[in-house]
Amino acid sequence: MTNGRIAKARLGADGPEVGMQGLGCMGMSFAYGPSDAAESRATLERALELGVTLYDTAHAYGAGENERFLSPFFKAHRDEVVVATKFGLAIDPDDPTKRIIRNDAAHIRESVEGSLRRLDVDVIDLYYMHRRDVGVPIEETVGVMADLVREGKVKQLGLSEVTAAELRAAHTVHPIAALQSEWSLFSRDIEANVVPAARELDVTLVAYSPLGRGFLTGSFAKAEDLTADDFRRQQPRFTGDNAAANAALLDPVRKVAEAHGATLGQTALAWVHRQAAVHGLPVVPIPGTRKPARVEENVAATGIVLGEEDMALLEPIAAEVAGDRYADMRFTSAGRE
Repeated sequence: MTNGRIAKARLGADGPEVGMQGLGCMGMSFAYGPSDAAESRATLERALELGVTLYDTAHAYGAGENERFLSPFFKAHRDEVVVATKFGLAIDPDDPTKRIIRNDAAHIRESVEGSLRRLDVDVIDLYYMHRRDVGVPIEETVGVMADLVREGKVKQLGLSEVTAAELRAAHTVHPIAALQSEWSLFSRDIEANVVPAARELDVTLVAYSPLGRGFLTGSFAKAEDLTADDFRRQQPRFTGDNAAANAALLDPVRKVAEAHGATLGQTALAWVHRQAAVHGLPVVPIPGTRKPARVEENVAATGIVLGEEDMALLEPIAAEVAGDRYADMRFTSAGRE
């Protein structure tokens, strides 16, 4: 860090520079139980002070509520922040509690107009396809996204949870600036094929859930520790015997953390940041938090450099994780590779 602000990374070959760590904003109004709006706003401001400039949201986070919540912050700091949002997850008209995946042109155009309106911005800096609808050729989807760039509604394009082949196919239609995939000490499936493709195509890897949805911080040990409305209660890794087995995997993380005078979360984030050098491409993790003190802790992880012995201790963890990261893996890149 320089002058208390984190270093920068570039999004894609020609995209903007952003802080080397971003902020996942979903939990400020969706998925992780009750939140304090004032504290979340303070978190946004503190993150920006520390050099965090990439802010991640999506239409699907609370049916647009997350975008509306972030709008005043973006408006106040429009020239300082990079606004990232997504399309592709829609509410099932027959069951409001369920979501369906749509990548068709009509949905994309309806979604971008809705996001522009809710965010109250003239252009979206980074627009992602949130999930892949295999019933629509990805070239067709990215073609519509490219039209949004030409129309001045979107600046850069991103994809989330796509395979290496899907990324390459998309890139033939329009350059992809960022690929958002889950990447952490617990989730490393993208390293086999997706990461090499991103490196080859000059695509920045935006790592979501770099803290294993909080599990790697030690903040909870099983689903029952969470509030009834927390969506993590439905994830296989945090239930039953899986939770107990995975909690035991934190022991080497604790050992490395102690050696560096760091927290578990900082160690997990430092590992993700280290992947930029290991794999030779820009990596921008977007840990989510709703607390200013926690964003300070997370940002401090950018100054922790793990050595070879540290990396060797942490290397076996992912292969021993019990349970999938989602109950239905069909909509992840791992489910289609």
